[in-house]
Amino acid sequence: MSNNSQLCHVNENTAYITLTVLYTTVLVGGTIGIIIMIFLLNRTNTRSLTTTAVINLLVVHGIFLLTVPFRITYYVKRKWVFGYEFCKIISASIHIHTYLSFIFYVAMLIIRYISYFKQKDKIEFYRKLHSVVASAAVWIIIILVMFPSFYLRYGDSNDRNSTEVCFRFQAAFNKSSVRILNYIVVVVMVSAICLLLAVQIFIIVKVVKKLKKSALDHQEFWAQLKSLFFILVMVICFFPYHMFRIYYIKNRENCYYYYYNEICLGITALSCLDLLSFAVQTYFQKVLKHMRCNFRCIC
Repeated sequence: MSNNSQLCHVNENTAYITLTVLYTTVLVGGTIGIIIMIFLLNRTNTRSLTTTAVINLLVVHGIFLLTVPFRITYYVKRKWVFGYEFCKIISASIHIHTYLSFIFYVAMLIIRYISYFKQKDKIEFYRKLHSVVASAAVWIIIILVMFPSFYLRYGDSNDRNSTEVCFRFQAAFNKSSVRILNYIVVVVMVSAICLLLAVQIFIIVKVVKKLKKSALDHQEFWAQLKSLFFILVMVICFFPYHMFRIYYIKNRENCYYYYYNEICLGITALSCLDLLSFAVQTYFQKVLKHMRCNFRCIC
């Protein structure tokens, strides 16, 4: 026990500093990304299913970013002063954000794949009102099913009245049902992401073969790169946490691994930077296209 305590003490400062920097980056970058995307979405067709999915993803990121300052406060002060129930809500929020982001990523990619294989430029609702109704229906289901389930079932702590610690609910893994559920979630997410990646690579190869040297001049190629970008976001942000999750469940009593788990969980929050990166990618695409056009004119 003394060795474990010393090990935890040595890594605690580094872990909290890392988590503070990580979530501060998420808060600042995510907020900037949302602001930029709001301006970009004003110029797009809101009847598009893809645009509707992006708008809902923006809402998911926005709601989660409201909880990030509480995490940063805790990691800076090393003390939780907002009560046990609110700790559960803030702790559950990052998991809800991860799974909702995953759902909207998958929905957006499936819409793009259907559009590609059916050779349609866009799949749209008939009216803007339909997109609003569809989004409202999805959020009603989320609010009535997902949020209450997390609030009622998430969290198991032996220290309910403590004002010192938060986010330590690993005792829930003592239940076999919780362990099995986590294993199922890991398998589903990893399998889905790998499948989407395989399909996307197949499509990109077909597009490159079709367009050959002029691929960079076609919108179709860049559209597929954008789809690949969202898959890479899932690989980079979601893989580390879910792969380490399997190991952590078996070693949950070791507080040394607790900090690794928190850092990997924090990496999932970096998905909030996807909208900022997407905006930068769109700008880079326009600049590259302009540069190629000028080069041809000079030649």
